[in-house]
Amino acid sequence: MAFELPDLPYAHDALAGHGMSAETLEYHHDLHHKAYVDNGNKLIAGTEWDGKSLEDIIIGTYDKSAVAQSGIFNNISQLWNHNQFWEMMSPTKTGMPGELEKALTESFGSVDKFKEAFSAAGAGQFGSGWCWLVKDADGALKVTKTENGVNPLCFGQTALLGCDVWEHSYYIDFRNKRPAYLTNFLDNLVNWENVASRM
Repeated sequence: MAFELPDLPYAHDALAGHGMSAETLEYHHDLHHKAYVDNGNKLIAGTEWDGKSLEDIIIGTYDKSAVAQSGIFNNISQLWNHNQFWEMMSPTKTGMPGELEKALTESFGSVDKFKEAFSAAGAGQFGSGWCWLVKDADGALKVTKTENGVNPLCFGQTALLGCDVWEHSYYIDFRNKRPAYLTNFLDNLVNWENVASRM
């Protein structure tokens, strides 16, 4: 069964007041995300991956020995990444649940220090990629960054929060100011209740 482009969990203009314009969402969701869905479906058709879950395909096609990944991995992983990304944001500013605040403070020293580490990972990712807050297999929280479409599933980690630092995610609204985009993401866009629910 073919994968489908999920609807956004809010209107295209719902995040505009928080720094992500309707134009960005129209390009990012309706064009980029849709391309990953369409290309991924074409690439897996008739292969051993046809009918498998996104997660199984990502884990099964990731080549840890290579930087350049296969077309199947790139498209299916980016499909999954974006499915998570839209859910990780909210048009309504959400407070940070106490359990998450406590976990971040224990892991990073404070919420502000977590934000500094997360922003530094995103700003320091050369070229296209993502920055993440993950829960490791041992339960520890870490900030990581990945190139292109690689995500925490490849390393046996749980993605709690991810931010897309490909240029199509921020160039319309922030031009080349990736650090400003990351600060705005953390301060105005993150759905902290969704993040806490992933723990």
